[in-house]
Amino acid sequence: MNKKIGCIYYSDNRIEGHPIIKACREQLKKAFKGEIISVSLKPIDFGENYVLENRLRSYPTMVDQIVLALEKSTADYVYMTEHDVLYSYENFLFTPTKDNVFFYNSNVWRWRYGGDGIAIRYDGMLPLSCMCANRKFILDHYHQRQIKIKDWGLDDIRSREPRKARIWGYEPGRKRKRRGGFSDDKSEVWHSKLPNIDIRHGRTFSSPKITMESFRRKPENWETIKEEDIPGWDLKKIFDLSKEK
Repeated sequence: MNKKIGCIYYSDNRIEGHPIIKACREQLKKAFKGEIISVSLKPIDFGENYVLENRLRSYPTMVDQIVLALEKSTADYVYMTEHDVLYSYENFLFTPTKDNVFFYNSNVWRWRYGGDGIAIRYDGMLPLSCMCANRKFILDHYHQRQIKIKDWGLDDIRSREPRKARIWGYEPGRKRKRRGGFSDDKSEVWHSKLPNIDIRHGRTFSSPKITMESFRRKPENWETIKEEDIPGWDLKKIFDLSKEK
């Protein structure tokens, strides 16, 4: 029996009108032809859009956006997609082989828009924006996060990058409870043929972490590459960076 694949897309609208938004949405529509459920804080013309009105950007808001998108989706398996990631076509060729595991695409480069022209990656760089899994499995996990957030009170974790969310880990299945993680769910890794580009900019929700110095614990197998050497992507052309420099 064929399983339906879909995307959920969540945005805080902080970079509406920026070239990043236009490029990433156009690329996602090219790379993925199935159902896209978007949840934003203001209306957007992208996918099947739902709006969380009168909400501020925060970790609890992001969790609520994810839950709403998952509840509206009709897919069996869902890819998490975000407004500042360029997704390769190959990202959507993988279908989860288990219904109780979170799967992460490890082929991703982190790149600062308008930065020094370098992209980086390292072992364990597996962002939520490159995760896919059984929709009901993800939804159950985030329902549990909602419950914990309400138990603590929203004001406890309303900051830009709340301490408790960092302790839990933003990526389900990546950190066990004995290490402070939210749950003991499991995760596995796969590697697409061409990479995704995780774009860092001045309004990212989490810290940019584009240099080794930004880490307290130094990552292993740190790699750097020139932006023009990233396989499958011409970032200077996509963003017309030659005119900006």
